[in-house]
Amino acid sequence: MLGILRIMSGLLFLAHGTQKFLSFPDGERAGSGLAFANAGAYAGAIELITGSLIALGLFTRPAAFLASGTMAFAYFIGHASQGFWPVNNGGDAAILYCFVFLYLAVAGPGALSIDGVRKPRP
Repeated sequence: MLGILRIMSGLLFLAHGTQKFLSFPDGERAGSGLAFANAGAYAGAIELITGSLIALGLFTRPAAFLASGTMAFAYFIGHASQGFWPVNNGGDAAILYCFVFLYLAVAGPGALSIDGVRKPRP
């Protein structure tokens, strides 16, 4: 289940980056990262890179740690100022990503990962 959690959360996180840089899927933020004109563009680059690494299970711990910090930063910069309750300020997904990625940074990649092939357990 750890491997499935890693793969699914990585793919979902990756989708935020592909939307900002590849305009896929289409939506409100489609193409918003191309000019690197706002903080969301830099977050999108991190989403693309760390989402890919996490989904593949490659350098999982450092990628998940960076992704976790990015989501904590995103919550406090973009959501907390809009109200105290995450369900009302739109920050619930950022908080959930933050703690799932923090868990992956501590627990490791689980099954079906490139890290597992690169460093087999003793």
